[in-house]
Amino acid sequence: MNRLRQKYENEVKNQMVEKFGYKSVMQIPTIDKIVINMGIGDAVSNSKVLDEAVAELALITGQKPVITRAKKSIAGFRLREGMPIGCKVTLRGERMYDFLDKLVSVSLPRVRDFRGVSKKSFDGRGNYTLGVKEQLIFPEIDFDKVNKVRGMDIVVVTTANTDEEARELLTQLGMPFQK
Repeated sequence: MNRLRQKYENEVKNQMVEKFGYKSVMQIPTIDKIVINMGIGDAVSNSKVLDEAVAELALITGQKPVITRAKKSIAGFRLREGMPIGCKVTLRGERMYDFLDKLVSVSLPRVRDFRGVSKKSFDGRGNYTLGVKEQLIFPEIDFDKVNKVRGMDIVVVTTANTDEEARELLTQLGMPFQK
């Protein structure tokens, strides 16, 4: 069992019940899934770029990414419907906890001038979105083999009903919010 999952089961659940006074154990918010999305605009003109991004995302998450395709044609971007423009991974279960643990304890502290993640990135329904400007903060990525710095969006989907509950859950699990 993962370190973060044990912490959730043993400590976080009890503290959440104490703070919000849940009547049933099913009311306690959990992390449902983590979706990592990498949009690659250059993939329109050069398909090799997409393969490199897919390989890097697979290294970071330990799971094979799905290639996302354009829903609409946009003439200004020279984009046609169905063209590959990015990749994404949905993590659940043990892999999800492993990734969150790695993100919070290893990767985020490696960001330059890191003062914590924004408290305002909740969507109103208890989900948290975080943008990462470069993939180099992850320990699996070899700095010398990277030919282009790419960012990614990380969405943490929780079963919490309010942002306050979700913020408390993520803070308990070690997410470094700004003071």
